[in-house]
Amino acid sequence: MNATSIRYRVEHETEYSYQSPVTLSQQYLHLTPRSFALQATESHRVLVRPGEHEASEGRDYFGNPTRRLTLMAPHKTLNVHAESLVSLSKRPSMAQLQGSKPWELARDLVQRAQSPDTLEATRYLYASPHVELSAALELYARPSFRPGRPVLEAALDLTQRIFADFKFDAEATEISTPLEQVLSGRRGVCQDFAQLMIGCLRSLGLPARYLSGYILTHPKPGQPRLVGADASHAWVSVFCPLHGWIDFDPTNRCLVQGEHITLGWGRDFSDVTPMRGIVLGGGAQQLQVKVTVTPLG
Repeated sequence: MNATSIRYRVEHETEYSYQSPVTLSQQYLHLTPRSFALQATESHRVLVRPGEHEASEGRDYFGNPTRRLTLMAPHKTLNVHAESLVSLSKRPSMAQLQGSKPWELARDLVQRAQSPDTLEATRYLYASPHVELSAALELYARPSFRPGRPVLEAALDLTQRIFADFKFDAEATEISTPLEQVLSGRRGVCQDFAQLMIGCLRSLGLPARYLSGYILTHPKPGQPRLVGADASHAWVSVFCPLHGWIDFDPTNRCLVQGEHITLGWGRDFSDVTPMRGIVLGGGAQQLQVKVTVTPLG
């Protein structure tokens, strides 16, 4: 860890309560924060109740750390508690990112894929299960992407426009809500806004990937930080041939700096769902998720 690093402790608790016993449960987890140039996972553990289970660790297609759980003992409650200690390195400010290439040139460089970095970026050019490409999305993006405008300047403008034009509404959408409906309804949650921005960028021919993780929330002045009051979050990474992948958060109209903790990235939400699986039995179920992000030092 260097002098400019910021350290956080993250606790993510997921609990399923079932109407009747589950006889077999298989779960696939993206709950281990990813280590990369701007983030180091210093420690991580996952506690599972009931404790009689099998577990294995691995990596997915995108290089994200994963864990598979198999529970074969009957149970009516499944509790998965992930604890991580993460340090974040200082990210460049928008002033330090000046001089990015015009967006049309950035698009053409990626599509020619003449270097390992641009070849890797082509994974994120196309439609994916939750991100369709369309003329409507391109039309929405066009006011930000004027001819010759630097790609990162245009991406920040699109980030700010989505924040201004769309209202956060947890009741307006579901996981399967298509982007066409999000665009017309102008409501949604962080997942919707991230996938909307990705759809706009890819419809212009620019690679963009979906980031899953956490964001530090700030209590009101004079109020204590509440345990379990934080939440999972989603944002966007845009590829710039000069600077590499640069992250933007349309839910908070910002260039990502020191308060976003990355679990992993993929084409959209379906690639990096924090926890998903199948069960035998159980009947009706209730889900409760608690996230606590605590700054250290």
